[in-house]
Amino acid sequence: MPKTDVIDHYERLIDEGNDPVEDPEPLRAYMDKWDGKTFLDALDLSKDKTVLEIGVGTGRLAVRTAPLCRIFHGIDLSSKTILRAMVNLMDDPEVKFSLFVGDFLEHEFTGSYDVIYSSLTFMHIEDKQRAIDKAALLNRNGRFVLSIDKNPSDILDFGTRKLRIYPDTPEYIRACIDRAGLAFAGQYETEFAYIITAVKK
Repeated sequence: MPKTDVIDHYERLIDEGNDPVEDPEPLRAYMDKWDGKTFLDALDLSKDKTVLEIGVGTGRLAVRTAPLCRIFHGIDLSSKTILRAMVNLMDDPEVKFSLFVGDFLEHEFTGSYDVIYSSLTFMHIEDKQRAIDKAALLNRNGRFVLSIDKNPSDILDFGTRKLRIYPDTPEYIRACIDRAGLAFAGQYETEFAYIITAVKK
């Protein structure tokens, strides 16, 4: 799917006043069915770690993870969502962060990370192997954590618009992890997602 379609969709959500950081508690609890406590625990965060989120959006997860690490980095295709994430992260003066607008696959990172994670973003990436290969940005013993939707549909239907996506399966992701030279570290299941972890040896 053209990146412009993905960018347009998420920027229209911003224009429509949709910021998941501001969701009411029932909706937050619903989203936790993909990346709640099980996902956050799998990250194994600590105040000495440098973290990268792929597909940071408006910071729905970042506002929970950034306070738990030394420095937080996030990347997203949409400049509007990055600007909103910046505002949301600035609410906590103790958080150190850096955000990038761009495509994770194309961006030239200058550092490496102790944790790289992503939730509900790989469905927009067709070349899963290339994306997981880039987890070589991890430091030794660094963790890669991915939450993937159980829904096998290749269409996201938002009523007024639809997006083509590339659904993931745990089996294929694990094969990509093996080919990338990472060590599979565990798989967990939530109501709506599979959470897969790997480590760089």
